[in-house]
Amino acid sequence: MTVGGPRFISFEGIDGSGKTTQVRALAARLRATGAEVVETREPGGAEGAEMIRRLLVEGDPSRWSPETEILLFTAARRDHLERTIAPALARGAVVLTDRFANSTRVYQGVGRADLRASVDALHSLAIGVEPDLTLVLDIDPRVGLARGLARGGTEDRFEQFGADFQIRLRAGFLALAREFPRRVRVVDASGEAETVAAAIAAEIGL
Repeated sequence: MTVGGPRFISFEGIDGSGKTTQVRALAARLRATGAEVVETREPGGAEGAEMIRRLLVEGDPSRWSPETEILLFTAARRDHLERTIAPALARGAVVLTDRFANSTRVYQGVGRADLRASVDALHSLAIGVEPDLTLVLDIDPRVGLARGLARGGTEDRFEQFGADFQIRLRAGFLALAREFPRRVRVVDASGEAETVAAAIAAEIGL
């Protein structure tokens, strides 16, 4: 990574877009340069936040209202910031996170309800931090949904909202890229994992 390059990078996108795979791939490239890298995720990334994660990503889709989800995600994010992200950045590490605030802006602010203003207000009050760079992994919503459901397991609450929800999410992420073109970059995630990884590396100057 070039001197002065981004040290706090978030990966965003719809469910099944390959974020976890690409976080790992970029972390490996960065470690090969000698950088300390912290791989983390949301919701989660710290002990308390991981407890909240189970409330959010498991169970019936209707278990929480969008307003309650915003509060839960923000509480988890605050714990994540305090205990993982801020200390890592303070010691000079590169932080790669699988989701951050833009997911809440899209999932609850656009996908589930028209609550973007509420998301931004609470983020400003409780978090007040944005990544240096956000990479939106863009993929066909139906392909992403099929991938997400194929993973199995119990963390499929948002996939259960169906294809129309994923289509709204994709539109929301692309809109954020247009709104914040200097910070948010869109990466075509439809190709092979190695091709996507190379495109991501190019975005950050590796």
